[in-house]
Amino acid sequence: MRDVIITGIGQTPVGELWDKSLRHLGHDAVVAAMQDAGIEQADALYVGNMLSGELSGQEHLATLIADFVGLRGIEAAKIEAACASGAAAVRAGIMAVASGMADVVIAAGVEKMTDTLPEDTTAGLALAADQEYEVAEGATFLALNAMLMQRYMHEYGVAKRDFAPFPVNAHANAQGNPNAMFRMAISAEKYERAPLVAPPINVMDSSPICDGAAAVVLVSGERASAFGQGKRGVRVAATAAATDTLAVHDRRDPLWLEAAYLSSRRAFAQAGLSPDDIDLFELHDAFSIMSVLALEACGFAERGRGVELGASGAITLGGRLPITTMGGLKARGHPVGATGVYQIVEIVQQLRGEAGANQLAHAHVGMAQNIGGSGATILTHILAGA
Repeated sequence: MRDVIITGIGQTPVGELWDKSLRHLGHDAVVAAMQDAGIEQADALYVGNMLSGELSGQEHLATLIADFVGLRGIEAAKIEAACASGAAAVRAGIMAVASGMADVVIAAGVEKMTDTLPEDTTAGLALAADQEYEVAEGATFLALNAMLMQRYMHEYGVAKRDFAPFPVNAHANAQGNPNAMFRMAISAEKYERAPLVAPPINVMDSSPICDGAAAVVLVSGERASAFGQGKRGVRVAATAAATDTLAVHDRRDPLWLEAAYLSSRRAFAQAGLSPDDIDLFELHDAFSIMSVLALEACGFAERGRGVELGASGAITLGGRLPITTMGGLKARGHPVGATGVYQIVEIVQQLRGEAGANQLAHAHVGMAQNIGGSGATILTHILAGA
């Protein structure tokens, strides 16, 4: 297998982008990544997206974007893996380049979620759950995560306020990200006063409905020097994916993200690394409870002690394991099919030294983890300076 290098990145601001259609969002991110890499053509375009057919009435999305950005004639495919669609598109691109089937691939993610009524968007998101045994019983993802959080608090004697450091940290970091949706700080007190939406989850535990797009250019290692316009490339050290049951109640232990454990272990093995070697972790903080469960499943904390990483300050920009360094899903925003690509873009920014006010002093190895559903599909990527 060949080395794969990321030579270009692009992203749009995240928010309620009513003046931008799916094709325009995809165009802006892809063109920015192509310009960053200094390319005018590619062999393939893979686009991560979950809801284009349901909310925008538009399937055949990758071909639409390929045409719109002037790449007519290349291979193009939409990749769907619920909220992990973005990372799945990146993985498809990595495998195409690593296998030798392509030399230059663009992997993008795009989602348009704010042009529909909230109940329609929520119904669309519920398509990623078990329709017969969860959705038919009225269990939205908000409800499922609320039950997980309640069970965690009961099982480990954790108080609601112990989750506060995770959204507080995300919002602190979003202040330094010009593309973030919520660029304002919150306090632990504001977190505790926030309205409940599905007890014990409150507004500050939940990522927002939003729009956005991000893209990366992937090239083979032997050709990397011809791209990137002199910028330092970032090497894909590992790509891994795993699955679990779609329905939470079918799992042996609902508080254990088996797919996060499996995909992270596979990624560590590929890269020849361990959790101690990771300098930053862009995790999937769609809800605060998911941050804690991911940290435990990936080996950064013992079971029941993930909240302690927040209390100790370990997850901040100056801590031993910075997470959500540009705001994460909570404050940067969570345009579901694009989220996994935003995570990759943000790690590349850190490894290149381009993270601005949020730049880490020592960023050499970064890990991104993108979760589909309530943990049914999880992809883990490890990136390192080339």
